Amino acid sequence: MNLSGIFARLVALIGAVALQWRRLQGVAPQPAWGSAPQVPTAKPQGAIPTLKMPTARGWDPGQKPVVAAGLKVNAFATGLKHPRWIHALPNGDILVAEASQIAGPVRNVFGYAMQATMRRAAALGESANRITLLRDRDGDGVAEVSQIFMEGLNQPFGMALLGETFYVGNVDGVVAFPYVEGADRITAPGRKLTDFKSGGHWTRSLLPSPDGQKLFVGVGSLTNIAEYGMELEEGRAAVYELDLASGHSRIFAGGLRNPVGLAWEPQTGELWTVVNERDGLGDETPPDYLTSVREGGFYGWPYCYWGQTVDDRVPQDATAIAKAITPDYALGGHTASLGLCWLPAGTLPGFPDGMVIGQHGSWNRSTLSGYKVVFIPFVNGRPSGPPRDILSGFLAPDEKASYGRPVGVTLCPDGSLLVADDVGDVIWRVTG
Repeated sequence: MNLSGIFARLVALIGAVALQWRRLQGVAPQPAWGSAPQVPTAKPQGAIPTLKMPTARGWDPGQKPVVAAGLKVNAFATGLKHPRWIHALPNGDILVAEASQIAGPVRNVFGYAMQATMRRAAALGESANRITLLRDRDGDGVAEVSQIFMEGLNQPFGMALLGETFYVGNVDGVVAFPYVEGADRITAPGRKLTDFKSGGHWTRSLLPSPDGQKLFVGVGSLTNIAEYGMELEEGRAAVYELDLASGHSRIFAGGLRNPVGLAWEPQTGELWTVVNERDGLGDETPPDYLTSVREGGFYGWPYCYWGQTVDDRVPQDATAIAKAITPDYALGGHTASLGLCWLPAGTLPGFPDGMVIGQHGSWNRSTLSGYKVVFIPFVNGRPSGPPRDILSGFLAPDEKASYGRPVGVTLCPDGSLLVADDVGDVIWRVTG
């Protein structure tokens, strides 16, 4: 075993012993879900927080995720390289951004062990830096064509098509490319519209405004709780609004540690996002969340969480805490909720209006969470009722291996739901 593997096992062992001791002191917390979750009191884990992540195994031939009753699932495309995000073009072609987190500087022993663990879990490595085009010519729900659409990008993630311009959310900024309808490939140079800092949370999701005049962009924090100072976090942990006519961008809402998926709720016209919250305070503290995004709103990071619950590890700003908005719906602790799309009632049999969420899965709690695709019903523009699983079974029963990890979710023109799986290297297709 190499040095990184020894460090990973050592840190995991120390964390496991600490977790077992904590379990002996009381009952494990209930999952923090819903509009009024019971968020347990924080129990800071100290210098050696929990480190638990399954080994990436992949799917056996013929093996599939478990799908909700009344639905069907099949592999739309296989053999990809860390597919993260999906964009459906109007003609039915599917674009898939293939990219991965890249190892940053190691600052301590835990960081060294964490990187080793993430590599084993296929969560860290070489980034393909490309977008692949998938085409289902005969309409049988399986893509016969899989070819490179764009390459040489910089950790691409979000994509958007508006008229004759195709936009890509690279880690270091939004880039615009000329697009011809039905094109099999883009090779023309792009025009950079914004600059974002690289490192840390690297995904840059994109969502056009309903009128096509603006793009909304999710930009995560550099660190967990701004532990290296707020100067390094300037311009991060926010949703940006980019005006395409003027090229001007501004922070639309802040205090969002890592806002990834973005979607519009059609009845109210409100912008929604899913956010990955901070680590090191316990299995369910604080929960990741789904929330509407108010213009000018502040959602607490790094000073507080779930409203105005203070994080004592962070130098405080009383003014910021006083204006912190409580999110709308808790999604469980450390579920790594990333994908988000609106699902109109009746699109899938038995499902009303609501949001679909791809939960990538935890790496930092005693019992793993996430590793599934869930549905949150909406009534009158707000979350209403408990979550429902659409896809599960991505995690082995003993939690030692993962067959897959869901990320992006996208509704296609034909009414099917596509799910990107960056461990199985599959795009799953869910239908009724």
